[in-house]
Amino acid sequence: MNFFTRLGRRLISMINEPTADGYVFRVDMRLRPYGDSGPLVTSFAALEEYLVSQGREWERYAWIKARVIAPPESPQAASQQTAELMQLAQPFIFRKYLDFGAIDSMRKLHAQIRQEVQRRDRLNNIKLGPGGIREIEFTAQVFQLIRGGQDAKLRVRPTQRVLQVLAANGQLGSQVVADLDAAYVFLRNLEHRLQYLDDQQTQELPKKPEDRQIIAAAMGYADYAALLEQLDRHRALVSQQFDQIFGAQEERPNDTQLWREEITADELIPSLEKLGYRTAPDSAQRLIQLRDSNRYRQLPELSKQRLDKLIPQFIDLSAQHPAPDATLARLLTLLEGISRRAAYLAFLAEYPQALQRLARLVAASSWASEYLAQHPALLDELLDAREMYQPPEWQQIDRDLQARLDDCAGDTERQLDVLRQTQQEQTFHLLAMDLQDLLPLETLSDHLSDLADLLLAPRAETELGDRAQTPLR
Repeated sequence: MNFFTRLGRRLISMINEPTADGYVFRVDMRLRPYGDSGPLVTSFAALEEYLVSQGREWERYAWIKARVIAPPESPQAASQQTAELMQLAQPFIFRKYLDFGAIDSMRKLHAQIRQEVQRRDRLNNIKLGPGGIREIEFTAQVFQLIRGGQDAKLRVRPTQRVLQVLAANGQLGSQVVADLDAAYVFLRNLEHRLQYLDDQQTQELPKKPEDRQIIAAAMGYADYAALLEQLDRHRALVSQQFDQIFGAQEERPNDTQLWREEITADELIPSLEKLGYRTAPDSAQRLIQLRDSNRYRQLPELSKQRLDKLIPQFIDLSAQHPAPDATLARLLTLLEGISRRAAYLAFLAEYPQALQRLARLVAASSWASEYLAQHPALLDELLDAREMYQPPEWQQIDRDLQARLDDCAGDTERQLDVLRQTQQEQTFHLLAMDLQDLLPLETLSDHLSDLADLLLAPRAETELGDRAQTPLR
């Protein structure tokens, strides 16, 4: 280790230290595990231990763009080493489940950045300021962190490529992606020209009139005012899209009337009756049992806060359906089932529009409620109503399924999980359409048969073998 530590220091010095000819790259080794107090060189085993036990959320964002440099002389050994390192880090970066908690953690990190920008009066920073490069990167990266564990196409480094994948997946509109892409190119070009000016690592707009004119001319504008007009237009579009994704949820002022730690059943009953609950005492008792349960009391503080915000919304939403007591009971059962899965609570907290669809489904069918409780990953399907109620296109579903199976080739357990997920997703879509009377019974039966054919079709490229006969439910 000592040899490699000395070698690393010499290499950093050669790359980072300015000479008469300038320098090669700026190097910041504070980003290593444990920062300045950590070793400069570490083993793969020590790195893995750090990521599992100490890895921070911001490090997940940084690792998305990580790549191996200075490989050994043998290309084959370099490839093997690169694969080993990235395989070690992938579970830390891209979680196997849908990680909706990434939205809140990234929102908090961005809030810290904005506070620092304001404190240092750096609002004209085109990277860290409002509508800057970092907001475009965060917009792309949050989808990578949420869905990268299940969608291999999102495990790419370049921000522009990620945006294109999001457009192809329908997760961002094509016009939104075009606007973000144009803004990213503009801001990066401007950043480069700012740094050319005095050979400094800066993203600050110049203050001197002569420097402003130089930058404007370098960007192809007649004057600085014209450049600033275009810059403001890009930054406004970026900020608007960023706020749509990361905007904090509005506080509900009346939540404390329906749910608080010390509330009693006697206090709840009049409020529930006023909302139209027919067996308000039973519903009130159900709520109190949840609050007093060990499961609720043992939740981490953040999960408890999210659950406390969700319950009043469930009470209000249930009241909008013909059988509010039954609807609330089903929603609370589902909530109890997922309460220890922070990612699902984060999903419900981040997407209030999904709550309305969820309430509508469980109000219409107890079987739908039970199915969601058994397979909470299906909550993600509630995000896009247009997709949820579209008749299945089996050829496209087949291609997507094959791509997902190829992504985990050699891992039979994961391939079986992919088959199960596909079966559950398509069953849920058909259930949702059936509850909305969008499919005649004969057509629904045909689709279920098509789903069975899809799952049982022989796939030469996979290694499922006889294990494919494992029950998928």
